[in-house]
Amino acid sequence: MKDQLQQIIEGEDVVLFMKGTPQFVMCGNSQRALDALRRAGAPVTVVDILPDPQIRQELSAISGWPTIPQVFVRGELVGGADIVEELEASGELERTLREKLGDDLGAAEERVVAVA
Repeated sequence: MKDQLQQIIEGEDVVLFMKGTPQFVMCGNSQRALDALRRAGAPVTVVDILPDPQIRQELSAISGWPTIPQVFVRGELVGGADIVEELEASGELERTLREKLGDDLGAAEERVVAVA
C-alpha cells in the first residue's frame, strides 16, 4: 500500500487525500480543501482515506503530517485545509499551481482513485 500511495503522490499533478469523495464529502476540512483547489482551477486526483485505516497510517508515515486532508502538488506536500485556504487568500496557491502545472491549470478535472 505504501508503494501505491507513493506512486499516486509522485504521479499525479494535484492529489487530495480526504475523507469521502467529491460527490460525498465526509468532513468539513476536506470540503474546504477541495473548494479551494476547485476555485484555483486545479485538476484534482482524490483519494478517499475512509475505506481502510491503513491508508491514513501509511500516508502519515510518508508525509510526516498527521491530519487529513492532505494536499500534494507534483509530489510535494502543501498541507491541510487551513494552509491551503491561507495560500488561496494570499494568491500563493494559484501562483504555485501555475508554476508547477503551467497549462494544466484551469482544467479543474476531478477523478477519484481507489487504494487497495
